[in-house]
Amino acid sequence: MTYVIAAYEIDRQYGGSEEGGWWYDSGELVRVLGVRASEDEAYALARRLNGWMKRLQCDKRDVGSVLYDGGRYAIEVYENVPPAFYPAQRPHYE
Repeated sequence: MTYVIAAYEIDRQYGGSEEGGWWYDSGELVRVLGVRASEDEAYALARRLNGWMKRLQCDKRDVGSVLYDGGRYAIEVYENVPPAFYPAQRPHYE
């Protein structure tokens, strides 16, 4: 099994008006950054890259801000093939 490290542009989507409104996080694949055979190595690299991204994006608005207009990225780890978008299906309020 291989573990893929991928960069996603993140956003927040409106889920619905239940209980006063709810939101969920989403991501769109930007680039595959690497592949590791070890899950531990993949997550260690993703943590380092996310720390670096946090420093680079310190001047960007938070994804939860109503003024957010894109431009924030997160590094994720997936087995074998990263999805083009996440979540794969719109979540439902429960």
